[in-house]
Amino acid sequence: MIAKSTAATAAVLPLVLAGGLLLVTGCQSEKNALARDTAKLSVSGAYLPQPAMTDMAAAYLTVTNDGGKADQLTSVTSPLSRDITMHTTEGTAMKHATKLDVPANGKLTLARGGTHLMLGKLDHKPKVGERIEFTLHFATSAPVKIKVPVETATFRPKD
Repeated sequence: MIAKSTAATAAVLPLVLAGGLLLVTGCQSEKNALARDTAKLSVSGAYLPQPAMTDMAAAYLTVTNDGGKADQLTSVTSPLSRDITMHTTEGTAMKHATKLDVPANGKLTLARGGTHLMLGKLDHKPKVGERIEFTLHFATSAPVKIKVPVETATFRPKD
């Protein structure tokens, strides 16, 4: 009787283990597929040069998307300004943008002479060393809050 029970267990155990392995593998594959099908955003290199004027400033940053789905930056808010707009630069002309693409597995770079944020109607003139709160809003991803340092007017980030 014990020999039959042990033989039956020995025959069934590999099937049970194989089924469990398939279940775990299936869950892992689903998790990997989900990661590929979503944007995974982070922000780096943000700075705001100390403005020369009291009512207007610019800000720069990089949004990195390590996910497999593109997203779009749709707006930016900050207690510093009620009027933050996104701009692209074509030649020497700035052009207002209602959204900026954040490619899948890529970057959106806002830099001097190119795409950037314009802040109007400033609450106060930011000073070097101050950290300004910004919230970046995206088409599909959750908002991202950052604190942006105010740098000297001539600041250039290191590559």
